[in-house]
Amino acid sequence: MTQEKIIIDVGDGAAIPSKKDMGLFSAWRISFCGAIVLLIYLVISRPDPYLKIVKFLPDGIIVTFQVTFFSIGLALIIGLITGLGRISRNRIANAIASTYIEVIRGIPLLVQLFYIYYALGRFVRVPDMVAAVIAMSVCYGAYMGEVFRAGIESIDKGQTEAARSLGFNRTQTMFYVILPQAWRTILPPVGNEFIALLKDTSLVSILAVADLLRRGREFAAESFAYFETYTIIALIYLLITLLLSKLVSIMEDRLNYYGKF
Repeated sequence: MTQEKIIIDVGDGAAIPSKKDMGLFSAWRISFCGAIVLLIYLVISRPDPYLKIVKFLPDGIIVTFQVTFFSIGLALIIGLITGLGRISRNRIANAIASTYIEVIRGIPLLVQLFYIYYALGRFVRVPDMVAAVIAMSVCYGAYMGEVFRAGIESIDKGQTEAARSLGFNRTQTMFYVILPQAWRTILPPVGNEFIALLKDTSLVSILAVADLLRRGREFAAESFAYFETYTIIALIYLLITLLLSKLVSIMEDRLNYYGKF
C-alpha cells in the first residue's frame, strides 16, 4: 500500500483569493472593503492628523513600488538562471546554483541589506536605492530559483522528448515548450513571492530609502502621532497586498482558462 505524498505550500505573501475557496474569497472581500471603509472614515472624521498623513505618504508609496518592481524583475532573471542551473547536467553550474540558494536562504534579508550597504560600503559606495534593489533581488532570486526548478520539473518528460523529436535543441525545447507550460505552475508562488517582497521593502527604510514606512516614520517623528501614522501605513500596506493578490488570482484564472484549449 502506497501513501500519496501531500505537499503543504505556505508562503510569506498574502493568500491568493479563489472562488474555489469561498472562505478565503469572502475573507478577501471583507478585508478589502473593511480597510477602505476604515481609511475613508478616519480621513473624514479626523482630517487632522489622518488626512495630513495620507497627503504626506504618496511619494513614499511610489518609492516602495519602484523598489518592488525593480527587485522582482531582477529576481525573476536571477531565479530563472538559478533554476536552470539547479537542473543542469553540468556539475559546476549545478553546484554554483545550489550553493547560492543555500547560502542566501540561510542569511536573513535584514543582514544582507546591512552587508551590502554598510560592509561593502567600505570598499564601494553603493547608493541607497541600488543597495536596496540588489539585496532584495539577490535574496528573492534564491527563492525564485527553487520555484522555477520545481515548475520546470513538474512538466512531463514526454514534452521534452516530443520537442526533441521535432528537431528542437535543448535551449529551444526549454524556452519554447517547457517554460510556457511551467508558467501556469510557477505563477501562484511567483505572485506570492512578489507580494512578500513588497512587504519586505519596509526593511529598506533602514538604508534611508524614502519608502512608505520611512516617510511614515518621518511624519510620526515630527508630529508624535505614532498610533495614527502607523495605523494608516498598515491600512495602505493591507490594501496594496490585497489588490496584488487579486491581480495574481485573475492572471492565474486566465492562464488556466486558456490552458484548456
